[in-house]
Amino acid sequence: MKVLVVGSGGREHALLWKLSQSPEVDALYCAPGNGGIGQLAELVDIGAEDLEALAEFAETKDVDLTIVGPEGTLAKGIVDVFEKRGLRIFGPTKAAARLESSKAFAKNLMKKYHVPTAGFAVFDDPQAARAYVRQLGAPIVVKADGLCGGKGTIIASTLSEALGAIDLLMEDRIFKQAGERIVVEEKLEGEEASFLVITDGTTAVPLAAAQDHKRLLDHDKGPNTGGMGAYAPAPVVTEAVAKQVMEHVIQPTLKGLVAEGIAFKGVLYAGLIITAEGPKVLEFNVRFGDPELQAILPLLKDDLVPLLDDAVEGRLSQPRCRWEEGACACVVLASGGYPGEFAIGKEIKGLEAFQDRQDVVVFHAGTRRERDRVISWGGRVLNVVAWDADLEAAVKKVYDAVSGIQFEGMTYRKDIAWRALKKPVSK
Repeated sequence: MKVLVVGSGGREHALLWKLSQSPEVDALYCAPGNGGIGQLAELVDIGAEDLEALAEFAETKDVDLTIVGPEGTLAKGIVDVFEKRGLRIFGPTKAAARLESSKAFAKNLMKKYHVPTAGFAVFDDPQAARAYVRQLGAPIVVKADGLCGGKGTIIASTLSEALGAIDLLMEDRIFKQAGERIVVEEKLEGEEASFLVITDGTTAVPLAAAQDHKRLLDHDKGPNTGGMGAYAPAPVVTEAVAKQVMEHVIQPTLKGLVAEGIAFKGVLYAGLIITAEGPKVLEFNVRFGDPELQAILPLLKDDLVPLLDDAVEGRLSQPRCRWEEGACACVVLASGGYPGEFAIGKEIKGLEAFQDRQDVVVFHAGTRRERDRVISWGGRVLNVVAWDADLEAAVKKVYDAVSGIQFEGMTYRKDIAWRALKKPVSK
């Protein structure tokens, strides 16, 4: 089987790492890839959102299955383009991808089909949004409707912050068109978790629940990012909670999409908060989480290829995946200044120590290879991942590994999995 993976981050590197272990795969391609992915797959110099060129490549190379990483590519309609040409692709159509590309669409769908979520209102007019916020008061959450790379949610603890968030999104347009419409919702209390399923639109197979760390700094301080680390499994998602999520979130959402005439296949990712009343949805994503997937895949015993293949063909039947005992932790190494302005082109040292490790892997995110050097080429540069018999051991191992990697300006959180361990994690 020939497989093409679309994307260039740590999530795509993790996917290719897992796919390369499948006896069903004969050739791997990645468009456009990065400095680490080139060790596993043939890099294709096509941008992730150049849909027609990607389809042309897949057709020319007789690619059997294409797997899409980035949400922007799905939101632009790559699945529709591929399916029009009769090409097999894993992911939702443009219409189904609105679950992520429009928070207003997702919230209205949840309301209609009784999926538990925060109370909300949608606004196109900043003046009406300000009046609503003044009426409700703070704390409150203000979200851009469109895609913002994980940075479009502002949790306002004061009325002034909430009004400022409306100005930033709707007047200053810091996320351009993504902030033309906003969702304002109540702030829920509880612990967050990421719950991903692979689905053919009817049957859903859950993956190990994970917990992401969105904020830049330790103890969830600082600005939102695309994710500074993750771990799996997340203890907050007990067996009972997972059952609730499948019954009250995943299945009603899939049935609601069918009722709306929208076929969904791919990854349905529920960003949850576990409240005193049970799990509620903060938002939906329609692709593998990044960096959650990097902490999930090393624990997956099953071959990923048949699972994705069955989802594409609408024949998913297995009720669950098989998992390794133990836990996995992922630490994101970022460029200094991220998620704001940052420098690139910094040489990365220490990577050769992990080439033959069986319990530690370094997934490249924003890197580039120049002859015999690997240099930083993005905000999130590397994902260092380790697994062990329990979470505490996995966290210790991953930070030991991090200490062996250096590049100028390198920054990272030092408390990944602190909630589960109930204590800060030292360097």
